Amino acid sequence: MSELLSIGDFARATHLSVKALRHYHDQGLLEPAQIDAASGYRRYRLEQISIAQIIHRFRGLGMPLDDIRDVLHTDDLAARNELIARHLRRLERELATTQSAVASLRDLLEHPRVQTPIEHRRIPERRVAAISGHVEIADIGAWYQGALGELYAVLDSQQIDDPGTAAGIYADELFTDEHGQATLYLPITSALRPAGRVHLTELPAAELAVIAHDGPDDGIDRSYGALATYVSRHALAVDGPIHEFYPVNRHHTADRSRWRTEIGWPIFETQPPPS
Repeated sequence: MSELLSIGDFARATHLSVKALRHYHDQGLLEPAQIDAASGYRRYRLEQISIAQIIHRFRGLGMPLDDIRDVLHTDDLAARNELIARHLRRLERELATTQSAVASLRDLLEHPRVQTPIEHRRIPERRVAAISGHVEIADIGAWYQGALGELYAVLDSQQIDDPGTAAGIYADELFTDEHGQATLYLPITSALRPAGRVHLTELPAAELAVIAHDGPDDGIDRSYGALATYVSRHALAVDGPIHEFYPVNRHHTADRSRWRTEIGWPIFETQPPPS
């Protein structure tokens, strides 16, 4: 019996379609043992079944073809294991994201209305150490984390103790056009020497309706929705940027469940907030 299998028999043996086998050949993942010069028919050795099974398993786990190629072609066990471990870490992150989304959806279905109280707050004029920039909404999380770390680092280097609550101001265009101006700041009373992206500026007073969101950003859209509903029913909304305050953030604790974000919607107050 020949030790070479036709591509059809090899497909049956490995549960990989003929189309997939041809694609893996084109991508340099699984080269046929023999290609007929006249007909172009591909044939595979029996020993290649195990390689095809490995590819099948990795593809089942969503590993990119480039990573699979690197795993198969390297003889360095440490490098091979790191490639596999890197993909497993990626799967763990995706699983955590999925679990968070499922929990958020379940909470939305079981508790369709947010019961968090909303307060009216007047923010006075204030001097702040700030970082400002034009940001894409897809990058806002990374931008926020980097700016927050830089603000605290600069203030610490200049021995400015006990800054006020970290906060941010976000232009409407960030929400409507997916890019716009953002400012992250720390209120200070001491002198500040500009350093890096950090500069000293004065912010105007603002009247806000404020709702608190506890934990990471997962589900924060519900808090935004509840705040918008409240403002439309009870207060006179005005044009202006969204304010966020971060009384507990990653600078204070790595425990994301303890983070707290307060969202401020600009209003023109005409009456006390309803009880």
